[in-house]
Amino acid sequence: MIIDDRNYDVIIIGTGAGGGTLARKLAPTGKKILVLERGEYQAKESSELEDVEVFKKEQFHPIEQWFDNVGEPFQPQTNYAVGGNTKIYYGILTRMRERDFEEVRHQDGISPAWPLKYRDFEPYYTEAEKLYQVHGKLGEDPTEPHHSESYPFPEVDRDPQIQAIADTLSQLGYHPSHLPLGLGDSGRTDAEDTGITPALQSDNITLKTSAKVVCLHTNPSGTEIKAVQAKVGERSYLFFGNIVVLACGAINSAALLLHSANETHPNGIANRSGLVGRNLMKQQLSVVVQLTSSVNSGLFPRTVGLNDFYWGDKDFPYPLGHIQNAGGLLQDVIFSEAPPILSGLARLLPGFSLRQLATRSLGWWLQTEDLPNLDNRVRFVGDKLRVEYTPNNLEAHDRLVYRWFDVLKGVEAKQTAIFNRGGTRPRSDMPLSVVAHQCGTCRFGEDPTTSVLNLNCQTHDVDNLYVVDSSFFPSSASVSPALTVIANALRVGDSIIGRLG
Repeated sequence: MIIDDRNYDVIIIGTGAGGGTLARKLAPTGKKILVLERGEYQAKESSELEDVEVFKKEQFHPIEQWFDNVGEPFQPQTNYAVGGNTKIYYGILTRMRERDFEEVRHQDGISPAWPLKYRDFEPYYTEAEKLYQVHGKLGEDPTEPHHSESYPFPEVDRDPQIQAIADTLSQLGYHPSHLPLGLGDSGRTDAEDTGITPALQSDNITLKTSAKVVCLHTNPSGTEIKAVQAKVGERSYLFFGNIVVLACGAINSAALLLHSANETHPNGIANRSGLVGRNLMKQQLSVVVQLTSSVNSGLFPRTVGLNDFYWGDKDFPYPLGHIQNAGGLLQDVIFSEAPPILSGLARLLPGFSLRQLATRSLGWWLQTEDLPNLDNRVRFVGDKLRVEYTPNNLEAHDRLVYRWFDVLKGVEAKQTAIFNRGGTRPRSDMPLSVVAHQCGTCRFGEDPTTSVLNLNCQTHDVDNLYVVDSSFFPSSASVSPALTVIANALRVGDSIIGRLG
């Protein structure tokens, strides 16, 4: 064991949306900050999948195994690199709706209220949109929450085919809006180029890559983290810091707390409530594809969002969810997880290559909130990390999918130049291995018996330990959690700056 003889003011574990943003926020303080990342630098995923064999390669899966409810192994789609999962996300940075912070009744149960409200996050949403250079347009989406300022950059232009479909949706009485997209000089903004790289311009920031944290060590009374144990390359190190921040993702942060159990924390660090690892949520996610008669580039961005069914439909008074166009099928990395879609299209057009199919297809991405459930959890069985997750709120998601099928029929009837084959709508649901939008495993709140973190995302049980990834969410909403994670990291950053003096 090698002991680092420097003492850091802050140690941040993870460089994704939470950790990378927090490093950027804390850099100007001049405090000595260590950032640990288990991955290495990775080229920005251009998503131009010129070799469509990527659909068969599972290239976004690390070489590790997790296990499901019954102990069957799987490889998770989670990215270990500087910038974390923002290196392969699409840069859609959407605010949660004001009502998402309140108690919401779903057919399958209650989505609990947050202890803080939209107004508490709104200034940080604005700060996050400026930092990540979000392009968008207000006034199109009737569910859009209050903005104290306009988007810092104008909306991204749509591909002509997509614009024609958006125009038809408007004619049919729906409200397609421009998706808020983080976009910089070198493409979509991520937690490396927006968080870590600018932070490293300050001499007080140290980044260690290939640094997998394996254990947190407390003082004898269990009230503080005294050391962070990590394997850096082939060597084991101990790092000492006054404040330790977890930003490993909802599954891995919970796993690290559980794996660090000791005499004073026998069920895992900060787990007096028994809630560490519980209430795992990851939304119900499906992709629907339309076959087109006209060819597209397969490389256009996501630019259309639709929330007309976010809070329900005329014959279903419960929330259904969010819809957005997928990027071109040669551009959208999520399609590497959905080979059944292209296989289905191949049966309809025998003799077409995967590339030809991808350029004659348009995709739609559908998201429905899932509800917190104590039995949906992360835990260890021996040394095996189990992700025990049973989907819920399925009828709402099915209704969203089939309601969207009906809408697409209306679009196809009016856009015969694009859909004179009549269109087709195969559906693919994301498997457990796609842990996108994971959240909820260390929820925040005021009561230590019903939450793991306080309102500043500091653990109730350990004074100098914070969590700034999506673990803190009490509910998942139906939009991507990325902007809320970024905004919360900025908010928690203010609290830590106050503590640092």
